[in-house]
Amino acid sequence: MSLKNFFDFNFQTLKQFLLIDLKIEEKKTSMRAKQLWQAVYKKGLEELSHLTTLPVELRDKLISKITLKKPKIADTQTSEDGTIKWLIELLDGNKVECVFIPEKTRGTLCISSQVGCTLNCRFCHTGTQRLVKNLDFSEIVNQVMIAKEQLDDWKEQKIITNIVLMGMGEPFYNYDNVKTAVEILKDKDGLNYGPKKITVSTAGIADKIPLAAKEIGTYLALSLHAPTDEIRELIMPINKKFKIKDLIEQCKYYAETVNEKITLEYVMLRGINDSKECANQLTKIMAQFPCKVNLIEFNPWPGVNYLPTEREDMESFSKIIQDAGYISTIRRSRGQDILGACGQLRTESERKKLN
Repeated sequence: MSLKNFFDFNFQTLKQFLLIDLKIEEKKTSMRAKQLWQAVYKKGLEELSHLTTLPVELRDKLISKITLKKPKIADTQTSEDGTIKWLIELLDGNKVECVFIPEKTRGTLCISSQVGCTLNCRFCHTGTQRLVKNLDFSEIVNQVMIAKEQLDDWKEQKIITNIVLMGMGEPFYNYDNVKTAVEILKDKDGLNYGPKKITVSTAGIADKIPLAAKEIGTYLALSLHAPTDEIRELIMPINKKFKIKDLIEQCKYYAETVNEKITLEYVMLRGINDSKECANQLTKIMAQFPCKVNLIEFNPWPGVNYLPTEREDMESFSKIIQDAGYISTIRRSRGQDILGACGQLRTESERKKLN
């Protein structure tokens, strides 16, 4: 009989499993589920035999029915700046990357929602890998669990303070799994990340933004990267489907519903989207809903045709936005030497060919 994997449960389905498969009394299922949930997600339990808060008989039953097996690390790379990139081999053999970025006052873990990507943004290395698959919610959460294990992050004071879904893939094209994963990340009896410690990034799947406002409710980052449809379509084919006008409307709704600013992500490409005119056009977008902009250094990768904007030009661009009264920060590139920076994640996994 094959074992069930603990990480394939959310809290509700775990309770059902304990009730139906393990025949635990109904009045005790919540308590037992909570004990198990807290032991795994709060304390990093790796062996059910170590779960001494449960009676021996129940522990033995659990061991015969459930496994805590997780994906494994296929490769670890550490950047000169302290950034760590893990290549994770999933249980089905596919590989995905996640990145830990330590800073003085926080530690950010960048996780993936898909293997590969469908969007094919011209400046993004991940986009050169065709979509292999959507990650299950367990595969999304397990990136966090593996990183916490590697960093021994089980104390009250978290080492990983913030989680961003900005790795491989478009989260809103894997909406249901992302939603469930975020619920598990936010669970106070589990990993306990508040909604303001999690950011979900989208390239602008406009029709999912209102739903996410109601159901996910974390910070939202919009990968905008251009202030006009004309420029955006050159570098982001998704703009042919979802125009900037639609995105503005949906972002307005999201900001009102969640009561938080939207973060606009803007990778600066020399001679493409970095002119003074572009900066002025961007301020007109920013006037329409509460937001701030992150200007991102472009991280070249082998075979790409774009060049990064010069630092002084980035600063001039930023100043135009600030002078118009908006928040603009220049995000320093991290982990570039290990291809762990923004837009550089990619694995060798390929979609299996059907015979």
